[in-house]
Amino acid sequence: MYQNLRTIPLSELVRPSRAAPFWMSLLLVPFAWIGAIYGGWTVFLLPVVSWYLFSALDAVFGRDGTNAYPDAPEEGLYWYRAITVIWAPLQFCLLFSLIWYVPQADHLNSLERIVLFFGVGVITGTVGINYSHELMHQKNRMERWMADLLLAMVHYSHFRSEHLLVHHRYVGTPRDAVTARYNEGFHRFYPRVLKQSLQSAFAAEKQMLARRNLPWHDFSNPFFKYWGLQLLMLILAFSLGGWSGLGLFLVQAGTAVWQLELVNYIEHYGLTRKHLGGGKYEHVKPQHSWNADHRVSNWLLINLQRHSDHHYKPDRRYPVLQTYADAEAPQLPYGYPVMTMVAMVPPLWRRVMNPRVRRWREMYYPEITDWNAYTKATNPSPA
Repeated sequence: MYQNLRTIPLSELVRPSRAAPFWMSLLLVPFAWIGAIYGGWTVFLLPVVSWYLFSALDAVFGRDGTNAYPDAPEEGLYWYRAITVIWAPLQFCLLFSLIWYVPQADHLNSLERIVLFFGVGVITGTVGINYSHELMHQKNRMERWMADLLLAMVHYSHFRSEHLLVHHRYVGTPRDAVTARYNEGFHRFYPRVLKQSLQSAFAAEKQMLARRNLPWHDFSNPFFKYWGLQLLMLILAFSLGGWSGLGLFLVQAGTAVWQLELVNYIEHYGLTRKHLGGGKYEHVKPQHSWNADHRVSNWLLINLQRHSDHHYKPDRRYPVLQTYADAEAPQLPYGYPVMTMVAMVPPLWRRVMNPRVRRWREMYYPEITDWNAYTKATNPSPA
């Protein structure tokens, strides 16, 4: 089933040296402080390194078609788990120390400050939200709290409810706001998903409470925790940096959310699950997510690009996510750093991706010959 060019045995997987490449996110932290201390062109370092350097490294080091032993015990993954937990307090310290320092740094002009916090948002989105995604899927309460902390720092706490209760259940169907529709450009997708994901997250939690005969305003609704944590972040940003600090906090938060939704856009673009009738859809399979096994960007993104396996087996921790052959899951031509840049140019995106979507349709659903009619029939009121 898996694309096993080489299977990583358990004895090798559990070595700390095997986990070491996934710690490279720590290398991004000094670039934030270099920009803050020196200003000038150095404020561009974070986005340049995150996007262009990792794209270049992917081109040099290529793809990784190996799969780890999928049933590795929790205790054997200690060094993989550690980085995701360490990142939350590290990001907190980085973000709020910069909010304290930058507004009083006379050597930085307004543009340099904004660009610097745009770069901070690139890593709180690329790394922070990605790590929160890994943590929110775990049963350990401490890890789930770390996920909530990371999401509160970018003011997108409802992502946890939307992702766990809506996206995984309805991915590839009209009920999932995050599944980008065929021919839907990112600039139409983005405002739509900002609104609909918040609405669907709140509705899902409200429905969960209703099953227990509780009103939406019961304090067990996690939205109260979300709002409380987000308010604390705003108060802390204002306390440390005044109005300037608050504005810079919002710049990084907005950038982080934009980064997240760019990734959401490319992960399922144009892919659908077959409607079985009666409001039911086929089970989620690896074919319903775009797969990418580009080596270096997967180190940075802790295997998020092995998204086909994540949706197929959501309880797997990132070190043991599997990659798939072309016949088992659709493949992105490049890693996420390149693909997110392509997504910002809709004509270029359609030129790259639409032929791949059409090939995917022919491969998996050859019986559907008129996709326009099929889409209207299964989604009479598309968003």
